Amino acid sequence: MLSSAAAEKNATRESIGTGVDAPGFQAVVDEVRARRDEFDAKAHVPVDMIAKFKAVGIYRAATPQCFGGDALPPARFLHMIERISEADGSAGWVASFGSASVYLAALPKASLAKLYANGPDIVFAGGLFPIQPAEPVEGGGWKVNGTWKFASGCKGADVLGVGIGASGPGGKPRTALFPADQVEIVENWKVMGLKGTGSHDLRVKDGFISDDWTFIRGGEPSIDEPLYRYPTVAYAAQVLAVVNLGLARAALDEINRMSGGRTGATGAPKLADRAYFRIDAAKAEADLCSARAFFYEATEQVWQSILDGHPVTDEQVAQLRLAAVHVARVGASVVQRAYTLAGIAAIYDQNPLQRYLRDAMVVTQHAFLGDGMYDGAGAVMLGVPPIPGFL
Repeated sequence: MLSSAAAEKNATRESIGTGVDAPGFQAVVDEVRARRDEFDAKAHVPVDMIAKFKAVGIYRAATPQCFGGDALPPARFLHMIERISEADGSAGWVASFGSASVYLAALPKASLAKLYANGPDIVFAGGLFPIQPAEPVEGGGWKVNGTWKFASGCKGADVLGVGIGASGPGGKPRTALFPADQVEIVENWKVMGLKGTGSHDLRVKDGFISDDWTFIRGGEPSIDEPLYRYPTVAYAAQVLAVVNLGLARAALDEINRMSGGRTGATGAPKLADRAYFRIDAAKAEADLCSARAFFYEATEQVWQSILDGHPVTDEQVAQLRLAAVHVARVGASVVQRAYTLAGIAAIYDQNPLQRYLRDAMVVTQHAFLGDGMYDGAGAVMLGVPPIPGFL
């Protein structure tokens, strides 16, 4: 393990051009906002937008520094996804998978060197479930067949992962990593929210994958840098949950905009002149800010502990997962409350609260953000075994 001083030195050797203050980042956010209807209509974020995400560092944020990446501290990346999600939840969700390279760190180092041979900006997407059986091939490797669901961002990916039957310790799924052109995308993403994520099915027929292009999701990394000691699955939950922070902020900004410029359809006072509106808007703001503070405080505490050279504890993992599910649920509640406060104007298609509501509710349906995560966190807190896969 690196010494504390060495770990801190590596962790702060970041690209100064990566983050919410990076040159061009706000322009990308503005373009996302302007094009979000296009993303919904196409049911994916187009490759030219993915290229712009690459340009501001989204897809090198979790690439190891030894291969030219930034390996950003988690909070810094989460702030980027939160800001993109204010403009569009689907784009934020797709961009969030810039963190997925932490999974790839479980590949052999020689495989990673090949993967990043042409640069650190690799777009990885995957559909791990349902896990499909894979047939061992004499001499090593696997013959892969099957169909996998929910491959968010797959149409802009360079490499695609699928879950195969050879599982790792604790039942963690093994992932087979294919070049994108070796995997069929089954375009069937027809949903009510997060329409632009392009979370289509993946299909492989008689694909061969060698052992050195498979890895255990959340398995032991081959890279010794601070980011790869941060809890992998907890981070995966965080980058999805933070989408609802962005959507909730956008929803509160929208009712703020609406509050002073419109009288009711019946001639009632403007929204800002109604006591119930002011009270409920303030409560929603307080709830959102409180959940956000818990979320980032837990993130920063675990990160600093890693930099100080301490191993991550079960209690720290539980706090991260609790903060993630909590912020996802609070964010969705804030969006719903904003929608209700907006009154009859919110029912029209052109009102952005429609989009925010649909997208926020889909975020809460992800398996990483279900009620079982409260159960897992409570189990760790009370000293009993949590549900399988929680830690």
